[in-house]
Amino acid sequence: MMTPFLNRPMPAGLEGLMELAMDLRWIGSQKSDALWEHLDPEAWERTGNPYMILQNASEPCLAKAVENETLLGAMRDALRSRQEDLARETWYQRRHAPGALRPVVYFSMEFGLSEALPIYSGGLGILAGDHLKTASDMGVPLVGVGLLYQQGYFHQLIDADGRQIEALPYNDPVSLPVLPVHDPDGGWLRVPLSLPGRTVMLRVWEAVVGRVRLYLLDSNDPLNGPWDRAITANLYPSEPEKRFIQETVLGFGGWRVIEELGIEPEVCHLNEGHAAFVVLARARAFQQRTGRTFAEALRATRAGNVFTTHTPVAAGFDRFHPSLVQRYAAHFAATVGVSVDDILALGRADDGNPDEMLNMAYLALRGSGTVNGVSQLHGEVSRRIFSPLFPGWPVHETPVGHVTNGVHVPSWDSQQTTSLWTRACGTAHWLDRDEQPELTIEALPDATLWDFRCANRLELVRYVRRRLQRQLRESGAPDEVVAAARQALDPNALTLGFARRFATYKRPALLLTDPERLARLVTNAERPVQLIVAGKAHPNDGEGKRLVQQMARFAARPDVRDRVVFLADYDIGLTRQLVAGVDVWINTPRRPWEACGTSGMKVLVNGGLNLSELDGWWAEAYDPDLGWALGDGEEHDDPAWDRLTAERLYEVLENAVVPEFYDRDADGFPRRWIERVRLSMCALTARFSSHRMLAEYVENAYLPAAERYRRRAADLGALGAELEEWAAAVRDAWKGVRFGDLRVSEADGKRRYDVQVYLGDLGAARAAVELYADAVDGWPSECVAMERGAAIPGAIEGFVYTAEVPAERPAGHYTPRVRPYHPEAICPLEERRILWRS
Repeated sequence: MMTPFLNRPMPAGLEGLMELAMDLRWIGSQKSDALWEHLDPEAWERTGNPYMILQNASEPCLAKAVENETLLGAMRDALRSRQEDLARETWYQRRHAPGALRPVVYFSMEFGLSEALPIYSGGLGILAGDHLKTASDMGVPLVGVGLLYQQGYFHQLIDADGRQIEALPYNDPVSLPVLPVHDPDGGWLRVPLSLPGRTVMLRVWEAVVGRVRLYLLDSNDPLNGPWDRAITANLYPSEPEKRFIQETVLGFGGWRVIEELGIEPEVCHLNEGHAAFVVLARARAFQQRTGRTFAEALRATRAGNVFTTHTPVAAGFDRFHPSLVQRYAAHFAATVGVSVDDILALGRADDGNPDEMLNMAYLALRGSGTVNGVSQLHGEVSRRIFSPLFPGWPVHETPVGHVTNGVHVPSWDSQQTTSLWTRACGTAHWLDRDEQPELTIEALPDATLWDFRCANRLELVRYVRRRLQRQLRESGAPDEVVAAARQALDPNALTLGFARRFATYKRPALLLTDPERLARLVTNAERPVQLIVAGKAHPNDGEGKRLVQQMARFAARPDVRDRVVFLADYDIGLTRQLVAGVDVWINTPRRPWEACGTSGMKVLVNGGLNLSELDGWWAEAYDPDLGWALGDGEEHDDPAWDRLTAERLYEVLENAVVPEFYDRDADGFPRRWIERVRLSMCALTARFSSHRMLAEYVENAYLPAAERYRRRAADLGALGAELEEWAAAVRDAWKGVRFGDLRVSEADGKRRYDVQVYLGDLGAARAAVELYADAVDGWPSECVAMERGAAIPGAIEGFVYTAEVPAERPAGHYTPRVRPYHPEAICPLEERRILWRS
């Protein structure tokens, strides 16, 4: 029965509240905050969940709300803004024809849309949530698929000794802004998932994100056994088997949902390797529809799959033991007509090693036609990580590009920030990629920018005081300590923010390398500095939990506790407050382990500045006029370097950041600081917004992938079958390819290379011969197509290939090579063979 999950009817005049409370695009914006604060300020600050507030509001409370003109006015304004937003013409509508792209299906293990729907753990989920909100803003046809966790990620408590304690409260669907999806008969849509010895039923829920829909699966169906009901109990379970099944639910179950809903995507976007099983499910569906072999179906469908990797180290990829894969994949393999070894080979670097585990990132890559990292630096790192899959190819030609992440600006700006940008740029300044809103910020007076920054800082201090008092009371702190929290922090002091997952590679203790030096910095009476810290350690990360305790204990020291605050339970709500109010955001990862990092991007629109290691996005954003940098742009992994970096951090704070903030002119303004804020807002805010990011995905990934898929899928997959036949022919004939003589001559400032190439059964039509030079001694890499010339007498498919290059570069830099060729093949992603002339 559907009744327990229906929206609660609202009294006449308040019907619009439920519409607003169910839209995760809207409740993720500062525009509607005032509305929920009027209705129940305490519940709003503690939960950030307006849907729960409405479900639990008493009848007298709602009756009183009907008479509250302020609340009714806020509701009408919010409804009008939402309706105007949904009705306006979007970027995608202006740029592309309606049929250019069917709905892209975005698969992710987590989505961080709002604290009202706690099914995320950190940056990966926040990025996924911002992706969906941005698709709504820009009108990009897209739907999301994920899991609805019964517990989600843990909530963090800090005890009196600074220790992290984990709590896993139940995600009661009745209090979440999701509704069951109906099947054609009006019942609750459930999709079956075949597992060894049983079938698990997966319930399907829908969440609204503006124009976008997010479909979530959960296994907590009474018809399932107790163990299976817990498959979606919590995010990222530590048990390998449960994690494997969870990713099976996302991939195979998620694809089944798409089929049941009648969605026929041309593009599937895999947000990390967790979603890799989608490529198998999609290929099987194509096979069943067309009668092609599984290999042909995979060849056809992979062109429409986009794989985004967020992992900066190979050890971070999910891997599963062959015995586990054998047990769960045997039925699937038999159904599609392949062996389990064939499935395992797709996820192995060495497909001849029976002991190698299934690597989900390898499977995703081998099932996709487009692969990207999430920053320029991470693209380089990812090419190194995946280069073993392409032996013989130069690392820079490993087929992994990059789309630098961005943040959904309207989700992270404060009310003061929204007002400032709206006055300067209009109401739709973040919704249109064709506008350049940052340019008008240049004209704002110094006084306006400074007042705006001070107002943001004041709001943060007030929020921190309230939250800190509640946190201290819940941890059993003495009354006098709780009372003192009412005066914690100074709204006029330089405010530093440091909030992230407490993992060793993020070096969260770098600030505490010299705790007494930090204490002197924050207790300086003439130039006061204050520090707000937040962050969780994974429950199984003992060292991370030790670092949490170390920071929490420092914040509790009597000499600094009015200037240093550790806030428990880092989540979206806390992040929104921090990024709006801090003056400087500090980030200290060990390069290159920060794939991108988006927390520092969130301060940009709010006028905050960054002091960060040259890693992730900051490596491409940093300019001395925009913020401050740590590190030398190289990779180091030793304690001595960490100590040097800590020393540099202290020096930058003491000698650059603090003096600049407190260097005031006769009118009381820090002119250099204000100018830096202005430059940062102008140069970086739009550049690192998710609207720029999604435009790149649409133009450079989704549309090309959709077109490739259409060509391969046409005529029941004829081109896909042709490409599979081509790949088999290349595989069989490659051993017969070899080089002959090479002649190098020079005339008129040009150097000519003539090389004999024996192609045998491969044939000239299936080969590309190139003259390649690697980047060396200041010369860039080059790849020049060699032209086929005269046939070699007596040779079968033997020819002389020729190329000319300028003679300035040393002749020995160039080497001929042969690689497979087909005008529709994506090489080396689909065919990695290559032969070099020694």
